[in-house]
Amino acid sequence: MTQWNSDKELFELGRRELYTAVVGDICDQIGLRHQFLSPQIRPLEPPGQCQVMIGRAMTVLEADVFSEPEGNHPFGQMLVALDDLQQDEVYICAGSSPRYALVGELMCIAMRSRGAVGAVCDGYIRDCQRIFEMSYPVFSLGPYAQDQRGRGMVIDFRVTIEINNVVIHPGDVIMGDIDGVLVVPSDAVEEVFTQALTKVRGENIARDALLNGLTASEVFTKHGIL
Repeated sequence: MTQWNSDKELFELGRRELYTAVVGDICDQIGLRHQFLSPQIRPLEPPGQCQVMIGRAMTVLEADVFSEPEGNHPFGQMLVALDDLQQDEVYICAGSSPRYALVGELMCIAMRSRGAVGAVCDGYIRDCQRIFEMSYPVFSLGPYAQDQRGRGMVIDFRVTIEINNVVIHPGDVIMGDIDGVLVVPSDAVEEVFTQALTKVRGENIARDALLNGLTASEVFTKHGIL
């Protein structure tokens, strides 16, 4: 039996109790052994301020161009994709080469206004000081101010994408924190997060035992966790 009745309740539990390492451990245990995105995809926030981001994937497919297309919007379907974002979704984009920024401040404002909880880019971001001041969770390869206009565009969204050989479908759960970003397939969400909550609560007990003087071997023998 699940401990939540809606995505909103699940995501609140995730932000309050979970982190990517413990969720990744459960993915490993059930055979999902390659769910983390590239380690180079990092949060914008510094370590002491990094939020836990968790939501459903709103996948966005980018592509390189080498001039502004005639007769089409210079950013392709980007604005349509932004307007299509739903509550508790994560804007996650991939497909282009790392030659320009994929997300900036105004895009993040648009995302937040639609109820989206963050963004993940297999590429760079810009306007980083402004995004940082917004305290909006964004994960990327880092800052780079080069605009994508005339260099890249959104060619589709709510389609399957891939980052670091991790296949991401619309509606998969995306979780990010200081340790990175991972993807939980939609059909494994109940199993993964139920077990992750059990594991993290056990880890809290193990942590207290270590702090109270038990050895690592004693803690593992007693609780099966370390």
